[in-house]
Amino acid sequence: MNFSEICAIAGKGGLFKVLKPTRAGVIVESINEPGKKMVANSNSRVSILQEISIYTNDDEGACPLRDVMLKIREEFGDDPGVGSTSSSEELRAFMKHVLPDHDEERVYTSDIKKLVSWYKTLLEKAPEVFEAEENEDTPAEAEEN
Repeated sequence: MNFSEICAIAGKGGLFKVLKPTRAGVIVESINEPGKKMVANSNSRVSILQEISIYTNDDEGACPLRDVMLKIREEFGDDPGVGSTSSSEELRAFMKHVLPDHDEERVYTSDIKKLVSWYKTLLEKAPEVFEAEENEDTPAEAEEN
């Protein structure tokens, strides 16, 4: 499983694995509750994690969520040190450490909470996502050398 196979659905808590598309939407399975499947119809706002970015103040204007998650994994491992009950100041300090040039006006505290929540969910329920993504980076780095 990788970031292109995982989605978030507006109004639904948690993350979902995309199983297959249908004429009316897409069939997904909850990562939090394996075996629980549902159809996200075409009216649902489905966001694939691979396509989500976090606003930054640099020239590109955004950093892919995948890169931010891998940086959290590299810096903090299994425990990011913050959670959904952390204060706004703690969450902002965490984000500043992980992505120093994030746009503080457009990245809300709720976005940081969601980032941490998704990170913990993926770490607990689908750790292979990080291994697959890290292995995907390795061949490109080898070609550069």
